[in-house]
Amino acid sequence: MPAPTRLIRPLLFALAVLPVLAAAAMAHPHVSVKVRTEIMFDQQGKVSGVRHAWTFDEVYSAFAAQGIARKGKLLTAEELAPVASQNMTDLVEYRFFTFAKAAGSQLSFAEPVDYSAVENPDNTITLHFTLPLTSPASAGKALTLQVYDPTYFVDFQFNPETSVTLTSAPAGCSTSFLKPAPLVEADAKKLNESFFSGLSPGADFGVKLAGRVILACP
Repeated sequence: MPAPTRLIRPLLFALAVLPVLAAAAMAHPHVSVKVRTEIMFDQQGKVSGVRHAWTFDEVYSAFAAQGIARKGKLLTAEELAPVASQNMTDLVEYRFFTFAKAAGSQLSFAEPVDYSAVENPDNTITLHFTLPLTSPASAGKALTLQVYDPTYFVDFQFNPETSVTLTSAPAGCSTSFLKPAPLVEADAKKLNESFFSGLSPGADFGVKLAGRVILACP
């Protein structure tokens, strides 16, 4: 399966063409993303969707600015609109790297809305977008949320203290962050070897390094 180069193609090269390489031919990860996520609730107290803010590392953010005429010191959301739009198209194939479960069942997301990209004062670029759930979900029996790339091409990083907020949540709702278990020796060896060999540690490796947000409501 091709690695998700199309996710970062518009971010790296401002919509320039980048060849799609096989996952087995790439080192991991190629880009780091700091994640902030709002979990949104509807008027009935059910989870209606999530709003992401993904801040890309300095190297990839610098590539994103290439080829875009600057009208000011920082690129505006208007100037970066083609980048945001292209990402919304390309991320569909990868399910926006966003996975949620409620009562043990996988939840599905509708098409993204309210998306934009902006350049920050430190010249990193943040991609904002909202993923509505196709059907609102109850968090009464706990809802879990993960953001990860299965191939570990992209390293999504949560800050357990500040990365997750609740919007319009009923009283008593709370979140906790469960860190991934330490890698077993064999997996740790695969990951270490991947940095030197340029080979993927595995098509399902990302989940082993992904933390889990746990939402619970009364």
